[in-house]
Amino acid sequence: MTDQELQSLTEKLSIEKFNRPFIHDVYFNTRLQTTGGRYHLNDHHIDINPKMLDDFDLDNLSGVILHELCHYHLHLTGQDYHHRSQSFKGLLKKVGGNRYAPRIEANQAKIVRYQCQACKNVMVRKRKLNVKRYVCAYCGGKLKLI
Repeated sequence: MTDQELQSLTEKLSIEKFNRPFIHDVYFNTRLQTTGGRYHLNDHHIDINPKMLDDFDLDNLSGVILHELCHYHLHLTGQDYHHRSQSFKGLLKKVGGNRYAPRIEANQAKIVRYQCQACKNVMVRKRKLNVKRYVCAYCGGKLKLI
């Protein structure tokens, strides 16, 4: 999905669910890591995490867009747009948006295992080490990557 397709989807959802036009911009922002989307108060544009579409489905993306549109429309009408406010919670429930974005799994570090040649002790690490430089902490034997 391109930014233009995202823009048209957002405009369509705004008219269908809120009966108000969305007249600002919406973009995919690859720098978003832990959140589904972000509404900017200063210039009213919306950033969407592309992982919401890549890792999940279009329904989830629509839920995130509706969540950000709730912030957008409440802010522009002068109402309380924070997550804790009753107006936000009520509008979000009315339009059927996601209260929370699904968890995005961080890239798990690859587990590296080393075994001592002498005592057969297994050492588990997240980072590789130079087996020519380091030795077993228990017996001083050479390490081997397994």
